[in-house]
Formats: sequence, structure tokens, C-alpha cells
Amino acid sequence: MRVQRQQRAVEDGYSSPLAPGLRASADAVRLAEEIAFSNGRLLLLQALASQPRASAQASPDDLYAHVRSLLAGGELEQATWTCFLTAYLCPLEGAQPVAGIRQALELPRDELRDLSQTPLGPRTSHDPARGPRTLDAYRQWTAQAGSQALAFSGDASWSAQRRFERVLERIALPGLTRAARYELLLLLGALGAYELRAGSLHFSSARAADAADPATLAAKRIFAIGDPLLLDRRAAALAEAAEVPVGSLELALANWGAGERATLGFAAEASDEETRARARAALEL
Repeated sequence: MRVQRQQRAVEDGYSSPLAPGLRASADAVRLAEEIAFSNGRLLLLQALASQPRASAQASPDDLYAHVRSLLAGGELEQATWTCFLTAYLCPLEGAQPVAGIRQALELPRDELRDLSQTPLGPRTSHDPARGPRTLDAYRQWTAQAGSQALAFSGDASWSAQRRFERVLERIALPGLTRAARYELLLLLGALGAYELRAGSLHFSSARAADAADPATLAAKRIFAIGDPLLLDRRAAALAEAAEVPVGSLELALANWGAGERATLGFAAEASDEETRARARAALEL
């Protein structure tokens, strides 16, 4: 059993109605920093989506740029599969962040089963004890829909927010964590693969298996409440005050709670200065 102890900053009288659980300025500063990084990452992904060809500056190993190139070439199925593996395996920290994902992509989608030698990132959803069962469940889910594109598109009448919500519910597959599901839909939406936009952090849709979800645990500490609906509302209020998409808070909360940053293949320079200033102002720092 692995036990993690979260270090708390020294209380100094800090308080904010947006983060009632925080009692230390250092914790609030760290939260603003994580919001700046997480939103900066989304801005880079959205910048890629606005270009006909990928930019080499978006990722150290160009994986996200590669996805955008696939989309520009009409290869929606392969782009979707690449995003799924990225969210499921998670980029590594270090000089070769997408080495494990690249390795998994060497095999055709229907043939990938053995991930025993695949390096996994800090937010991976893959459990070696489950073997290929989550991959099989994903392939079965998309096959039942007719294709990955049909599975993620859903009803043509849905708004981008409604589509995000419904697909997040539908892709609650065995072994696929809430973090991986949310990250997958964020990637697909930000890169322009599908009309997907997070309107909430959807804590209220979490499953029993997501009890240890890092973003949820951090949100309970920051917002000083455990009710999922109220967590969603308080997260939305913080996002509105900081003028960031609510989806950018998912990674920010998880990184804040972990006490260390999962960069997901982006450099520290991905942090957005304007976002940092707005987050600090919202938190009254």
C-alpha cells in the first residue's frame, strides 16, 4: 500500500469566498499558478486548432501537433484514437513525454492489447492488473456506435456542452477513470475534432470507482464541501471570476492536490501570464 501525505502551508489568515477551504496564502498562490498552467495548455491546443497545419511549438514531441495534422488530412478516426491513448496512458514527465503513447500507436487500433512494456504517465488510467479489458471495452463501445466519430458526435442536435456531458456519461467504461474521460473530451474539443465544450467539472456524474479522483479530492479541500453539485457550482464560480473555461480547472485542481505538476507533455512556459494575473485577482492575492 502506498500512502501519500499532502503537505499544508502554514495558515496566515488568508480567506476567500471563492476558495473557503484555503487558510494559507501560499496555497492560494499555488492554485493560481496551476490555473495559469492548465489554461495556458488549453490556449496552446486551441491555437493549434486554428491553424491548417500543426505548430512544432505546441508540444515537446509534437504529439498534439500530429493530431491536428491528422485532422487536417481528414483522418478523424486515427486522430480520435491518438487522443484516446494520450488520455488513457498519459504523457510522461521528462525529455520524451510521449514515448509510451508513440509505442502504443505503432500497432493498429484493433491489435493493441499488451501494454505491459509501455511506460505510463502520472495520470494514467491503465491498470496493468486489468490487462487489455479497458481497451476492449472502448473498442466495443465505438463499434456499437458504428465508429469512433459517431460515438463522440452523438446527436447532431446537441449543443457542444450537452455533447460533452452526454459523452462523458456514455464513456464511463470499466477501468477508464474520470480524469481520463474528462481529459479525452477536453483534448478532442480543444483540437477541433468534435464540438465538445465543458460546461462543468461534472463531479456529480462521478462513479463509486472515482472516489479517489485527484481533482475531486482537491476540490473538496479548496471549496470546503463534499456535495458534488455544490462542488460543481463553486468550481464554476471560480472559473467565472478568473475568466477561464471551467474545463481548465480539472488539471489545475488535480495538480494542486498532488502537490506536483503533471505537465502532460507541455513545458513550464505553457503557463499564461494573463490567466495568472486574473486568477490571483480573483483569489484576492
